Amino acid sequence: MWKAERGMTLTDLSKRVGVSLVNLSVLKNDRAKAIRFSTLTAICDALDCRVGDLLVTEASTSGVP
Repeated sequence: MWKAERGMTLTDLSKRVGVSLVNLSVLKNDRAKAIRFSTLTAICDALDCRVGDLLVTEASTSGVP
């Protein structure tokens, strides 16, 4: 998403946001268990997007909404 749509590499984003390349990679590859809202907003500021543009919801298979 970042490089193709924004002309920015993950390394560039890491420098702009102040989040390690490793942590951004974890987020990008959907392996993060949690993320601070301040990190989300910093990423959105750098990418000129909204928090909702970065989040995806999936249907629950456990029966809990």
